[in-house]
Amino acid sequence: MMRPALYSLQCNDTTAHPGTPISSRWHSFAQSNFISMKYNLSEISAVIRNRRSVVPENFTERKVHREQVELILNNALWAPTHGMTQPWRFKVFMDVGRKKLMQFLPELYKSETDPSKFKQTKYERLTQRLQHVSVIVVICMERDKTGKIAEIEEVEAVACAVQNMMLTCTAYGLGSYWSSPSYIYKKAMNDFLRLDKDDKCLGIFYIGYPATDAPDSHRKPLEYVTEWIAD
Repeated sequence: MMRPALYSLQCNDTTAHPGTPISSRWHSFAQSNFISMKYNLSEISAVIRNRRSVVPENFTERKVHREQVELILNNALWAPTHGMTQPWRFKVFMDVGRKKLMQFLPELYKSETDPSKFKQTKYERLTQRLQHVSVIVVICMERDKTGKIAEIEEVEAVACAVQNMMLTCTAYGLGSYWSSPSYIYKKAMNDFLRLDKDDKCLGIFYIGYPATDAPDSHRKPLEYVTEWIAD
């Protein structure tokens, strides 16, 4: 029987234990325990840690093609889902469809915003943003009709699907941005998308080619967010 290739984690993150790179610790651990891995953990970790939210204003004019979007969405389908309800639904706006969304969304913002809080600059920025991208995916959740799965778990499943989308975009060299302004949760948005009353729009997902490299980022060290309970 052929043994899977041995991969070691090659990344220089020192947040978990300052002064000891993960690559060194993991390589030593893998050697002493002869851990064999099915996939290259170094590449997977790099994709995860290099994912960034790229605002559409930082996209180039280069067009994203349907075949790319299909791969991104096919990977989204493999997110975990309690009860196999697979609640994710995607509305892909391209070409003429994108123009329809461009006409609707700014007006939705205007109609659903208190006049005292309405900002013309925000209205215009939203219009320009929708003009600037070639593909927009509206993220939706279709509620399980039996009600056996809690709604929060359906939302969580869709969020996992979106993470798959963002990671696939990163691997593709594409930028992505998940926007969730408050007005998308209104009935008018459901009507526009032809969603049932129990279904929800969970965001606007923009895809494009980034004009510049994504900036460096950071996260809190592991010890700040993890409690090991062994007793």
